[in-house]
Amino acid sequence: MADPSLISLPPHHPQCLGCGPDNPAGLHLEVYRDGDSVATDVAFDARHRGAPGLAHGGAISAACDDLFGFVLYLVQEIAVTRTLTVNYLAPVPLGQPHRITARLQRRQGRRLHLEATGTGHDGVTRFIAEALFLVVDREHFTPHGADADVLAMFNRPPEHC
Repeated sequence: MADPSLISLPPHHPQCLGCGPDNPAGLHLEVYRDGDSVATDVAFDARHRGAPGLAHGGAISAACDDLFGFVLYLVQEIAVTRTLTVNYLAPVPLGQPHRITARLQRRQGRRLHLEATGTGHDGVTRFIAEALFLVVDREHFTPHGADADVLAMFNRPPEHC
C-alpha cells in the first residue's frame, strides 16, 4: 500500500498469527487505517495452501479475524471474537495479492458487528466475512497467561487512531 493517506498500525504483538512479524508460520499482515476502516494486502503463499494452487479457507478466515482485531483500535475497545463467518465466493489463488478491508458495521451494547471484504488485484471479490465481537475488560486475559506487557497494550490504542 503506497497510498500516503493510509496510516500504518502496529502489530498486536510480535508473535501474533496474523500480524506478528516474529511468527515464522504467521501471515505477516501489515495493516493500515483508511478513514473508518482498516485494510491489509495479502498474497497467500505455499504455507497457506489448501487445494493445489489455492489458499486454505482457514488461512483466509485467520486473516479476516486478525484484521477485525484492528477495527478495535478504531472503536477503542477490548473485545474478543464470538462468531466469525466467511463466505467464500471464488477460489483464492496463491501468490496473488488481495486487499482485505474491514470495518464496524454497528454496535449494540457490548456487541460489535464487523464486516470485511477480500478483493483480488483483478477486482474480483473472492470472500466476505462477518463477525460478532464482545467487549471485555483487560482482566479477561489474565487467567490465560497474559503478562503485564501484553496487558499494557490494552491501555492505549495506537497514537494515530
